[in-house]
Amino acid sequence: MDELTPPVDLLRDLDRRRLVHPLHHPKETATARMFVRGEGAMLHTADGRTSIDGLSCLWNVNVGHGRRELAQAAAAQMETLAYASAYAGFSNEPAIRLADAIVSHAYPDSAAVYFTTGGAESNESAFKTARYYWKRMGKPDKVKIISRRYGYHGVTMAAMSATSLPGYQKMFGPMVPNFHQVAPPYPYRWQGNGECGAEAADAVEAAILEHGADTIAAVIAEPVMGAGGVIVPPPTYFPRLREICDRHHVLLIADEVITGFGRTGRWFALGHWGVQPDIVSFAKGVTSGYLPLGGIILSTRIHRALEDAPMEERYMHAATYSGHPTCCAVGLANVGIIEREGLVERAAVVGRKLLAGLETLRALPSVGDVRGLGMLAAVELVSDQASRAPAPGLGAKVVAAAAERGLILRQRAGAEGPPVSGDSLCLAPPLMTPEPVIERIVQIVGESIAAAAG
Repeated sequence: MDELTPPVDLLRDLDRRRLVHPLHHPKETATARMFVRGEGAMLHTADGRTSIDGLSCLWNVNVGHGRRELAQAAAAQMETLAYASAYAGFSNEPAIRLADAIVSHAYPDSAAVYFTTGGAESNESAFKTARYYWKRMGKPDKVKIISRRYGYHGVTMAAMSATSLPGYQKMFGPMVPNFHQVAPPYPYRWQGNGECGAEAADAVEAAILEHGADTIAAVIAEPVMGAGGVIVPPPTYFPRLREICDRHHVLLIADEVITGFGRTGRWFALGHWGVQPDIVSFAKGVTSGYLPLGGIILSTRIHRALEDAPMEERYMHAATYSGHPTCCAVGLANVGIIEREGLVERAAVVGRKLLAGLETLRALPSVGDVRGLGMLAAVELVSDQASRAPAPGLGAKVVAAAAERGLILRQRAGAEGPPVSGDSLCLAPPLMTPEPVIERIVQIVGESIAAAAG
């Protein structure tokens, strides 16, 4: 379908009057782009324009748009068993097979999966599971969660309380108690004389000691901080963090909602540093966004705590759509595409070419930093390269300029700190994006920065 029926103007009017959007403001709704079709790495709008999807929509369309196999998987499952409860005592084949496939691609110590409908719910489930584990271990006071500034974990109440980005909490406080933030491993903005990886991990240990290890349930960390500006940690960070968590008997939750299912060039990203988490939260790439699905992967010891529980301490966590047959069937088909087409390995190779192309933009006076891992990258903007001073508002201008040139990307607005940071342009194209399109992305980003800064 090339055009929407009824007319676009009527739809926009209905949109303004009837639909509340995520991050809603009516000023932005008035000019909303109406997407009508997706194909590979491209998105088509009702006004006949075609744009490169430089963010995989919301970091999630890993296998690209318009994959008929996924539509067929959904239709076939709906024709046989669209939905059935997966509560204890009931099950279905797609959920069983997808859980097995995920565990086979996850960390060596992974044991089992609990399914959710998205990333925030996955992190809520991770927090509850961490508390459950410690209560099973006879340590009921271990309830606090440590996260990092610039981390994004969703915006439901507990997830929002772990999230530490400006703007998400302002109108929804107070926060849920027992969530605490520490400095991130942010090499470009690390304030201090030490090595960022070690000292940022030590900041977590300082928080554990401040609150008391007997009160801390878990540390939650994105392997690469996504919405916070694609912040890639130094290689020393996660090994040291794992050692700190082990020494103080604190669980490590890896928020792999963005980084999972090949985005960084590995199925799951902590493998880059030889680290295994206790719990993994996932979503987005598990179905490439074709249907809502998420979950948590439990390590052997966490799973054993559930399996060995007496009936009076059973795992009383649940959701109507956990293990949804149709969503899991699509997830299973999606994992099959990633396997058959070698998209994990491709993300590593093509991701290096994307990053190398973006590195050439350092010649522009407004570019302060370029960083990335796999098909996940960012360009941080500044007003002065020497001082690294931010350029407030420049990111929004670049995003608008890129849209005019046919590229959809996203910015993380700079913050006053700590640490002070500039606007960051975030990129995460579909893993199957052709190399000529990658080259065009780099070209448009450079042209847009030059135009907006000029």
